[in-house]
Amino acid sequence: MTDTPAALREAHHADVSGGWLRPAVFGAMDGLVTNIALIAGVGGGGVSPRNVVLTGAAGLVAGAISMGLGEYTSVRSANEQVAAEVAKERRELERHPEAEARELADAWVARGLPRELATQVAEAVRANPEEALRVHVREELGVDPDDQPSPWAAAISSFVCFSIGALVPLLPYLLGFTSLWLALAVGGVGLFVAGAIVARFTNRAWWRAGLRQLLLGALAAGATYLIGALIGVGGGIG
Repeated sequence: MTDTPAALREAHHADVSGGWLRPAVFGAMDGLVTNIALIAGVGGGGVSPRNVVLTGAAGLVAGAISMGLGEYTSVRSANEQVAAEVAKERRELERHPEAEARELADAWVARGLPRELATQVAEAVRANPEEALRVHVREELGVDPDDQPSPWAAAISSFVCFSIGALVPLLPYLLGFTSLWLALAVGGVGLFVAGAIVARFTNRAWWRAGLRQLLLGALAAGATYLIGALIGVGGGIG
C-alpha cells in the first residue's frame, strides 16, 4: 500500500491550540491529586468516614468551581491581550505600511530568504490588508488571531474533568466501603490511568506517563497523610 504523505492528508496534526485539551488534562490531574491528598490528610487524622466524604465532596465542588472560573478568566484575559495587540498592529499597518512591509521582509531575510524575494512577498502581502494583518500578527506575536482558544471551552472542560478526577478517590466511600487505603489505591489507579491517557496525545510511553503521575500523587498524599497523622482528631488548633 502506498504511503500518503502527511502534507496531503487533512488534519494530520493534533489540535495544539490549547482550547480544551490543556485545561481538561490539568483539571483531571488536579482533581485527582487534590482529593487524594485531602482524603489522605483527613483520613490520616483519624476522622470518621462520614467526615472524609464531607471533606472530599467539599473539595470537589470548591475545586471544580475554582478551576472553571480560573480557566475562563485566564483564557479570556489572554484573548483580550491578543486582541489589543492585533488592534495596535492594525493601526501601525494603516499609518506606516511601508515600514511594516520592510519589517516583515527583514524577518524573512533573517530566516534565510533572499532579500529580493522577501521584499516581493512582503509587498504582495501588503496589497491585502486583512491578510497582511494576519501575517504580521503571526510573525511578530506568534499567534493566529483567527484561532484563539474559547474561554468557555476551557472553563467547561476544566470544571468537568476536575469533578471526574476528584470523584475517583471518593468512590469507595460512596459505595459503602470505609477503608482509607482502598480509597487511596483507587485514586492511585485513577492517576496511573489518567497519565496513560495523556500519553496517547503526546506519543510518550503510556506506562512511564502513568507511573509519573502516580508518583506525583503519592508524594502529595504522603505529605498530607503525615500532617494529618501528626495533628490528629484531638490535636486541632484551640
